Amino acid sequence: MTVRENLALSRLREFHPLNRLTDEQLVVLVSRAERRVHRPGQRILERGARDGMDFFLLKGAVELVAADGRQTTVNAATDKAATAIARLQPRMFDVTAVQPCEFLVIEQAVLNKLLQAAPLEHTDDHGSGDADADDGHRLLMEFYAELKSNQVSLPSLPDVAWKVRRLADREDSSADDIARALTADPAMSAKLVRSCNSALYRGFSDVRNVRDGVVRLGVKTTRQLVTVFAMREVFRSRHPELQKAMDRLWREARTVGALAYVLAESATRIEPEEALLAGLLHNIGAVPVLVHSEYHPALLASPSALEEAMAELQSDIGAAILENWHFPPAFVEAARHGDDWFYECAEERPQLVDLVIVARLHARISQGQSEGLPEFEQVPAYRRLGALELSASRSLKLLETARERLDELQRLLAGH
Repeated sequence: MTVRENLALSRLREFHPLNRLTDEQLVVLVSRAERRVHRPGQRILERGARDGMDFFLLKGAVELVAADGRQTTVNAATDKAATAIARLQPRMFDVTAVQPCEFLVIEQAVLNKLLQAAPLEHTDDHGSGDADADDGHRLLMEFYAELKSNQVSLPSLPDVAWKVRRLADREDSSADDIARALTADPAMSAKLVRSCNSALYRGFSDVRNVRDGVVRLGVKTTRQLVTVFAMREVFRSRHPELQKAMDRLWREARTVGALAYVLAESATRIEPEEALLAGLLHNIGAVPVLVHSEYHPALLASPSALEEAMAELQSDIGAAILENWHFPPAFVEAARHGDDWFYECAEERPQLVDLVIVARLHARISQGQSEGLPEFEQVPAYRRLGALELSASRSLKLLETARERLDELQRLLAGH
């Protein structure tokens, strides 16, 4: 049925990208949407379906089951429910109610039109800046519309990383199985062996083959490092100017990843390799923005408009990419909120998102980009890393002490 009840606009603004719509647009959206309820055990969405609808979870909890059997539970009013449930189509999950559920359901085509007509949030009143802002805004709206209708080409997880991650997730996989998958990619094999013989992982003797490398590192660390090394191939473009921007994104990702690794070692129980990977992935959502900008010559000619588009879009798109790659929720959270200095994770213990936020803060300071940054004590993620008893001076001293480790990580990621 069409929604008749009064649904608070503030509740709608808790969802992305509904928070970009005006009050008037939200009223229109509600008038065109349906309110649907489901009983526990009732199937809501089928994997593989294309229904052209977005389902926003208002109440209750659902379980998502992927093709490989991986399960996750999503509760209303949590970060996992901040976007439409299983929104990529064809649907990648079976979705079943585990509690009495209520959804706001809207046609993607209707939402796309509203997003395209949404007002520009930041305008520039100085001459040609208006044209730049218009181009940036147009790209923003097109991206949201195309992302919602799954027309944006999201990057694929490199093949060797996908194979190793799948093998590592299987209980019956051995070091020989993973080594065989790796030897099909000589460049990746060389990187893994080189990392085993680096200062970070060196043992009493040098590793000379991939299998011994997997044994030394362990399956879990191998899984993360292979993904780390594969990420470089995602930051590629055939357009020379865009490749320069990709290289800059990759350098930023390397810096944040290395800093997150050192912070994880010093302040948390999080595996350093997980922190490294989360840092590398924090800006991956900017990659499709750069690829898509090839079709917008005016935007390519305006670096400031392109930067604004990447800043506005990379969080939502990055989260969509990692969901598409079946990454754990902690990685998705880090991609979605890693650029929000004031985000506070609901979990009691420090999470990947905390490390990414604090690593980004340090990266900006180390690059002399302190203007506009909040004070350390104002950043919730910084306070949550309590085991370090961090202060601004102690924090910077810690990273200076770990300089050799940071340099080694950068050398590994740069392929030296």
